[in-house]
Amino acid sequence: MNSSHPAVHPLAVSQTDVVIAPRVRMKDYQGMPGTLGGLSLRLGQFCFSVAAFSIMLSIDDFSTVTAFCYFVAATVLQCLWSLSLAVIDGYALLVKRSLRNSLVISLFVVGDGVTGTLTFAAACASAGITVLIGNDLRQCDHNHCAKYETATAMAFLSWFMVTPSFLLTYWLLATR
Repeated sequence: MNSSHPAVHPLAVSQTDVVIAPRVRMKDYQGMPGTLGGLSLRLGQFCFSVAAFSIMLSIDDFSTVTAFCYFVAATVLQCLWSLSLAVIDGYALLVKRSLRNSLVISLFVVGDGVTGTLTFAAACASAGITVLIGNDLRQCDHNHCAKYETATAMAFLSWFMVTPSFLLTYWLLATR
């Protein structure tokens, strides 16, 4: 019969008998910081944000609508963030270093979360105003609806590229 005994008899174990297993690092998945996939995601975010920003600036009266001003500010922030992280990813690839520092990963997660949320909110607000102008007020002939829609689509594409970066970096932080 296998029953437990009320008394515990510890064994003396010397330090030479203890084997400490080496830490196992998580596999580098493409899209994580310091990988070629991460660099391509950052460059895609940057390109789509620059396209959205440029299209919106090509419209002379975009500043009359607050949502479009917010859109421009959010895309500028996304451009700066994505370009700076693309440079860091490119440097990490050139010197063959892994970006596994907890502080750096935490900064990436927070930055991606903030810029992704701002870009998504700006794209949604701009899409709402564009629908209001085009469908509800029927004033597309006086406004630049096609340019507004294109800029909004570029911002959504930029956000679609921020999302995998954020999720993979968050996963990397969570597995530390």
